[in-house]
Amino acid sequence: MKKYISALLMGAVLIISFSFSTMEVEGAAKVKAVAYKNCTELNKVYKGGVSKGGKTKYKPFVSAELYKLNEKSDRDNDGIACEK
Repeated sequence: MKKYISALLMGAVLIISFSFSTMEVEGAAKVKAVAYKNCTELNKVYKGGVSKGGKTKYKPFVSAELYKLNEKSDRDNDGIACEK
């Protein structure tokens, strides 16, 4: 009985985690890429900056298209524009 309950819980966790990961991908696809004037303006919308991948104090929003439009704001060339 314990094995059955454990298997049921693990299955539920997998289904829930898959649902959340799918939602993130769908949400990212709906973003309109905008070139911001500066980091102050960009950080009003994306607190952690934008990235083509990477990690900072705040989680950056990952969008290659948005990053490309704001690449000028990536002063240290680490792949994250306006990171905090």
